[in-house]
Amino acid sequence: MSSTSPYRIFGLLCIASVLIWWRVLLATFRLALRNDAYTHILLILPISIVLIILERNRQAWKPRPGIRAGSALLGLAVLVGVGGLRWGRADIFAGDVRLSLEMLAVVAWWIGSFVGCFGGRIFRRCVFPLLFLLWLVPMPEFALNRTVEFLQAGTVSVARVLFTAAGVPVTQEGTALTIPGVTAEVAQECSSVRSSMMLVVSSMVMSYLLLRSFWGRAVVMLAAIPLSLAKNGLRVFTLAVLGAYVDRGFLTGRLHHQGGVLFLGASLAGVLLLIWLCGWIERKAARLLVREQVPRLSASGNLV
Repeated sequence: MSSTSPYRIFGLLCIASVLIWWRVLLATFRLALRNDAYTHILLILPISIVLIILERNRQAWKPRPGIRAGSALLGLAVLVGVGGLRWGRADIFAGDVRLSLEMLAVVAWWIGSFVGCFGGRIFRRCVFPLLFLLWLVPMPEFALNRTVEFLQAGTVSVARVLFTAAGVPVTQEGTALTIPGVTAEVAQECSSVRSSMMLVVSSMVMSYLLLRSFWGRAVVMLAAIPLSLAKNGLRVFTLAVLGAYVDRGFLTGRLHHQGGVLFLGASLAGVLLLIWLCGWIERKAARLLVREQVPRLSASGNLV
């Protein structure tokens, strides 16, 4: 097998996937353009491709095709795709669940193609950008609703804590918070599911690029969830306080409808600060490890 053959075969397999599942891909990207909760899907494929290219440029690849593992994943992709199609026709699954299954089949096909063409060693080097492609699978409606409910509840809790800390009298009824002069209802639209998804995705990518340890990356990725809730709660708190004590126009003005990017920027700054802290700990731990491993010379010049 020539050195260029794996790349050609991988390209042909990817083209085949587009020809087979073009309707699924089109439906997924239409959903991302139409529904704010799925906007992050538009970023996943370009980011994954760039990360794989960066990994390839870091060290030359020596492909050793993993035919067995790749074939197994390709077979699984076909089974999932055919199953989703048949179950959809039989009305066993709703349309959104069927789309998720079929998009999962596409991602499995791409990962299987990669493993089959380049082998397990290169796959392990690119495991993050390849598994990152799973973000292309649209969340079914029932799962999205649960996510929105979680964000609503978390936003209300954080905002209430902020009101209490600021000495503002507050009462809660469901997802509504009342302070003197203003009642803030944290509706589904106020859950900021789009910016929360963007924050989680951005945190994953930044931690992968800027950190080296598994624990450091895990800490940053997990921290993105409470940071999302903090971002949403701070937004509700800020708008309610400004509306109650400064100008009620803040409740319906530009800060309400277009200010989400400001709070997203603040949360991203928090992510970068956490990455810096984890990076500092990584570097300090590495220096301590080097000191322990490097032989020390005694005063007489002998190794101790």
